[in-house]
Amino acid sequence: MTALPPPRGDATSWVDTHLRGLFDGPARASGRFRGGQSAADAALSTFDVAGYAARRSRVWPPGARGASGLSPWIRHGLITLPRAWAHVAGGPARDVGRFRDELLWQEYARHLYARLGPAVGRDLRARRAVHPGSSPAQAWDRSMACVDMVLGELEADGWMVNQARMWMASQWAVRHGLDWRQGEREMRRQLLDGSRAANVLGWQWVAGTATGRTYGFSRQQVERRAPGTCAGCAHRDACPISAWPAGDDPVRIDPDPRLRAAVDPGAVGGPVRPERLGDPDVVWITAESLGDDDPALAANPDVPTAFVFDEGYLRRFRPSAARLVFIAECLADLATRREVEVHRGDPITVLTGRRVAATFTPVPGWRRRARAIAPVDVHPWPWLRRPGSGSVASFSAWRGGAGTSRRGTRRSRG
Repeated sequence: MTALPPPRGDATSWVDTHLRGLFDGPARASGRFRGGQSAADAALSTFDVAGYAARRSRVWPPGARGASGLSPWIRHGLITLPRAWAHVAGGPARDVGRFRDELLWQEYARHLYARLGPAVGRDLRARRAVHPGSSPAQAWDRSMACVDMVLGELEADGWMVNQARMWMASQWAVRHGLDWRQGEREMRRQLLDGSRAANVLGWQWVAGTATGRTYGFSRQQVERRAPGTCAGCAHRDACPISAWPAGDDPVRIDPDPRLRAAVDPGAVGGPVRPERLGDPDVVWITAESLGDDDPALAANPDVPTAFVFDEGYLRRFRPSAARLVFIAECLADLATRREVEVHRGDPITVLTGRRVAATFTPVPGWRRRARAIAPVDVHPWPWLRRPGSGSVASFSAWRGGAGTSRRGTRRSRG
C-alpha cells in the first residue's frame, strides 16, 4: 500500500511520477477532455440538445457532429444520468427523446452488468465463430482513411463518436471474424468512457451475439457519415469495404436464465435508502463515481475522501495513460473543495478497519470489495430506473416493449 500526495497542477506529470508501471507508453492527457467536476459542469451547461437526433451519427467533420461528448464525465459519475436527463427538458421533442434513449441504453447496460456480473462477457444469445488467418492489424488497417481517422481520434482524445465505434467493432468481429472480446478490451483500454457494461454490450450487439443479427460496415456509411474521407484514401479505387460484409450469422444458444429474471433484485440494485450503522471517518470513492453528486460524498461533506488506484487490476488491464490522467484531474479538482487521500494498492488493504462511507455501486468488483471492507454507511446508487426482476434479454424487453422501435432495439452504443 502506497499513500500518494493528491494530484495538483500538472496531472500528467503526477501520473508519470506516481503511477508508472500501470500503463504503457508515455504519460499523456486527452487532447480534448479534462477530468473534474468543473469541466463536467461546463460541458453540460453548454450542451444544446437541438439537432441531436439528426446529427448524432455524423463522424466527420467534427463541426457537423451532434454527439454530446458528455460520455467521459457520465462514465465517471461527474454527470449522473438523472442530471443529464433533466438537463434536456424543454428541448425539441424529437431531440430530447433520442438523447434520453441513449441515456436509457446506458442504464440498461448497467442493469445487465449488475445482474450478470462477469458473465456479461460471455455470448449473450448467440455464438459467433472466430475465423483463423486474420489479424488485428488487418482488421484495423491504418492505410484505410476511415480507419486511420477514427483510430487517430481515439489515440489523441480517448474518445470516438458512437458510429465510429460501431464501424471498428464491425471491422474486427464481422468482416474479419476476430474474437469480439479481444477487440472490446483493446477499445475499452483506450476510451476515457470505457465501461465494461456499455462497451461489452455494444460489441455484442455489433457481433450479433446479443441479438443473433450482425451489424455490417461498408463504404456507403463512410460516404454518408464522413463525406470527403474516401477521396483522399489510398484505397479509393479498390475499397476493401465497398460491399456489405458476407453473411455469417451467429448461431443461437440457450441464454443465461438470469436474462429473463433476477434472482435477487435488491442485491442488484442496492439499498433504497441510506443504511447507516455508525459515523464514518472516510468516504470511499471509485472511478464509477468521482463527482460532487456522489451520494456518500454529499451526505458527508466534512469527512475525508479516499481513492485507491487498484494496482493489481491496473497492472492486468493496462488502461491508457490518458484515462489515468483524466481520473487524476478529477481528484485534483475534488481536492480543491475537500480533503482527499490517494493511495496505490489494494482497496481492501487500504480501507479495512476504517469506518467507511460509500455509495453502492452496481459493478461486481465493488460489491466483492465492499463485503470485505464492510462500510458503516452505504448510500443508494442514483439510478434513472431502479433494477427489478423483469427481463433484460433485450433493450426493448427491459424498457417494457411498448413504444420501442425495432431500430431502437438494434443500435449499438460502442
